[in-house]
Amino acid sequence: MAQLDSKIPPGELSEKWTDYRSTVKLVNPANKRHLEIIVVGSGLAGASAAASLAELGYKVKVFCFQDSPRRAHSIAAQGGINAAKNYANDGDSTFRLFYDTIKGGDFRAREANVYRLAEVSANIIDQCVAQGVPFAREYGGLLDTRSFGGVQVSRTFYARGQTGQQLLLGAYSALNRQIGKGQVKMYNRHEMLETVIIDGKARGIIARDLITGKLERHFGHAVVLASGGYGNVFYLSTNAMGCNTTAIWKAHKKGAYFGNPCFTQIHPTCIPISGDHQSKLTLMSESLRNDGRVWVPKKKDDPRKAIEIPEEERDYFLERRYPSFGNLVPRDVASRAIKERCDAGYGVGASKQAAYLDFADVIKRVGEDTVSAKYGNLFEMYEKITGENPYKVPMRIYPAIHYTMGGIWVDYNLMTTIPGLYALGECNFSDHGANRLGASALMQGLADGYFVLPYTIGDYLAGDIATKPIPTDHPAFAEAEKSVREQIEKLMSIGGKQSVEHLHKRLGKIMWNNCGMARNEKGLIEAKAAVKALREEFWKDVRILGKADEFNPDLEKAGRVADFMELGELMIDDALNRRESCGGHFREEFQTEEGEAKRDDTNFAYVAAWEYKGKDKPSELHKEELKFDTVHLAQRSYK
Repeated sequence: MAQLDSKIPPGELSEKWTDYRSTVKLVNPANKRHLEIIVVGSGLAGASAAASLAELGYKVKVFCFQDSPRRAHSIAAQGGINAAKNYANDGDSTFRLFYDTIKGGDFRAREANVYRLAEVSANIIDQCVAQGVPFAREYGGLLDTRSFGGVQVSRTFYARGQTGQQLLLGAYSALNRQIGKGQVKMYNRHEMLETVIIDGKARGIIARDLITGKLERHFGHAVVLASGGYGNVFYLSTNAMGCNTTAIWKAHKKGAYFGNPCFTQIHPTCIPISGDHQSKLTLMSESLRNDGRVWVPKKKDDPRKAIEIPEEERDYFLERRYPSFGNLVPRDVASRAIKERCDAGYGVGASKQAAYLDFADVIKRVGEDTVSAKYGNLFEMYEKITGENPYKVPMRIYPAIHYTMGGIWVDYNLMTTIPGLYALGECNFSDHGANRLGASALMQGLADGYFVLPYTIGDYLAGDIATKPIPTDHPAFAEAEKSVREQIEKLMSIGGKQSVEHLHKRLGKIMWNNCGMARNEKGLIEAKAAVKALREEFWKDVRILGKADEFNPDLEKAGRVADFMELGELMIDDALNRRESCGGHFREEFQTEEGEAKRDDTNFAYVAAWEYKGKDKPSELHKEELKFDTVHLAQRSYK
């Protein structure tokens, strides 16, 4: 059984990463040429890691299920990326970014990992500017910043409303350079379906060519997972429809512990659901809360249009409840406040499940052209989807699943409980605790890929330089491929009546209603039974069209939904076990008199790391106690 050892270096918090880099084992350039690394995923974390490792001299293979790394879901990030550069001279610092992140995550993250993230954040901006990322600039040419939720400084660098896309193009250009040099071999339209373990170490993967259906074996001295989050377990989310949990779930079932699976983030500013026909939801950037004001009518079930409701009859409830932070409270706080108003009968729109995000004040103050320069593409997107012009009428918003703070458990080196298997970016659990602050996902992905993994993986590989490439006819590869093939054959042989999409939608409703924005013991117990029954139904009655040995999106999705169903049960177990409210995990039984999350630091100040014990066997809980030597544990307040 693997033991939890976070491997946090000794010493002062502010010196840990510097001292670590000065003493870590190294691999000399001649040896790097003989070491192979597999990277699964080519978003910001994967592309930056692959480019950096190849630049160091390692041989790298990169796998993505899209037709190009440019289609990774990282492109969907809109608002910006945090960095403690204090360009606005407003009191920001590395420590303040560290503290804001720890507090924003409701004190459920490791101090050492978060401080390192804050420390390297400034380097990310310099790296991306050097790559030509077109960050917004002030009139004088200096990089511009804006504020995001949960902070009182302007530390978010942005490229209009398409920051993720521009950052990904920068990482993609660095990756392409290494592909051109022959240091990286790119495998587009390939999906990892199994981890290969030899003598207790990760030594490769089994991947399926999604065009031909052929299964392939690939060796690596180390394997890096950077496959993103699992928000699509809820079916409706702001994630791209292809986002899935398969890579990390297969690793989990091979021995990688899963950390805090119930920690999922609800984003407050999404376009509301319009009907059962929808297959995904659309995010409206958190940056809009810089200038947009969130409100509902003071009168219940008010039938009037927004422009017909006078100012004195509007309830700017975030500004009323949280005067210090106003509309820029963290996402979990804003989401619960919006849900509370709608549940109380003050919602707007046809469904009454929405609040207004109003830009009338800022347009009056600075003019439509200035607002358009900052948010124009977001306003255009909203108008295309809803048919309403947000320059003239307020946007309608409602919370939706957006990000997952939970993921594969990793130590300070970003290594999982399987030696040689690493996890970066959203697919690991490490930096955001129970709630991620806005503009921190891009920061973490690029920090892990550009500035952390290139150091930490060398420490492991320095002891592996004598290991020759293992032939893929090794019994462990054959056994792993056999298990993948058997699952595919089993899926194709069911021949049921229900489509994969229909079963996925049913799973999503169970998860959202019982393990979504609000949770309670009764609902979670019911959801556990419902998901288990649905999983059994899936394996008896799913219908998959086409053949296994050809391009078959139906088969791809079936495998992913099968993994979602197993993950859903673990998420429910984790939510049941954590008898407290913290961040995005809101147990209705545990709240303050004012309806805020009520933590239990005595019993739950730990990372829940779950070990897979076998089919239909309960997972085993391991606890990594969280120690706070620098920050003082306190009830979060944004008032």
